[in-house]
Amino acid sequence: MHVPDGFINAPVSAVAGVVAAGAVAVSLRGARRELDERTAPLAGLVAAFIFAVQMLNFPVAAGTSGHLLGGALAAILVGPYTGVLCIAVVLLMQGILFADGGLTALGVNITVMGVVTVVVAYALFRGLTGVLPRTRRSTTAAAFVAALVSVPAAAVAFTALYAIGGTTDVPLGKVLTAMVGVHVLIGIGEAAITALTVGAVLAVRPDLVHGAQGLAAPLKLRVDGALVDAPAAPAAPAAEPAPAARGRSTRGVWATGLVAALLLAGFVSYYASASPDGLEKVAADKGIDENVKEHGAADSPLADYGVKDISDARLSGGLAGVIGVGVTVAVGSGVFWAVHRRRRPEPVAGALGSD
Repeated sequence: MHVPDGFINAPVSAVAGVVAAGAVAVSLRGARRELDERTAPLAGLVAAFIFAVQMLNFPVAAGTSGHLLGGALAAILVGPYTGVLCIAVVLLMQGILFADGGLTALGVNITVMGVVTVVVAYALFRGLTGVLPRTRRSTTAAAFVAALVSVPAAAVAFTALYAIGGTTDVPLGKVLTAMVGVHVLIGIGEAAITALTVGAVLAVRPDLVHGAQGLAAPLKLRVDGALVDAPAAPAAPAAEPAPAARGRSTRGVWATGLVAALLLAGFVSYYASASPDGLEKVAADKGIDENVKEHGAADSPLADYGVKDISDARLSGGLAGVIGVGVTVAVGSGVFWAVHRRRRPEPVAGALGSD
């Protein structure tokens, strides 16, 4: 659903850019509370993994494909504020290096693919986990539903922006029906990828899933033949992770995730569907793309996810994917580590108010 330049007029694109910038600013502050020494590098990995999976277009209907948006996955794994930043990093890398998603439409894309998907998915996810049993299966099911709903929600958001600032005269009802219809199908794929990924991480390191905090059921003791809750253990200081969490390295998870992202982008992406994605298909069918503009980075050596001057399509696309994953994980990890380092230390108990 990468919106190119020319679909939305300049004034509305500018307003969307302001909204996106505001959302990123708020997220930079909020992410300080979500990130620590363990999760900051993992957030960069999440961004790179989303970049890789977005290269894997899957067929959803005759002549139409879809790909992961990633807002739900990022929000559940690393938190909503960090999730917005993850998608913003991915979209920035795609726009500058790969000519994917317009440069003047960057604010539109961050708003639609990042802010809307994260807000809708995380709100629904938290609502579902609040009423469902706190189990891995329920958490995975909640992730599935949240991701499914987030994609047509993004389609509705795009249609709203098109209604205000579309550059072509196409009946709004037709655009809305077509966009929501195809993106419900894409949402099923998004939900499956999100649930599988969240479930996999829950199976090995539930402590690294932001949305699964407090997942473990309370310990039960049998007293006089009846099961009662065991006394709660003393809480760890707010400024530090629990001792058990501190003692567990994230290197294995990070390395496994990076290898998976490199394999997906460098090898599996060659077998992705070549059909236009949902937005491209609707735009071509309904005439939304009449005023599309050439991408400002069309001359990039990595434009269209291929390396310039390499004629072998498999090698060109695979190398471009590997480069994209590497750059995204480097930039993302750097951003998230810097955000974490700006986190204000928690005040020491008893330090305030003393002379």
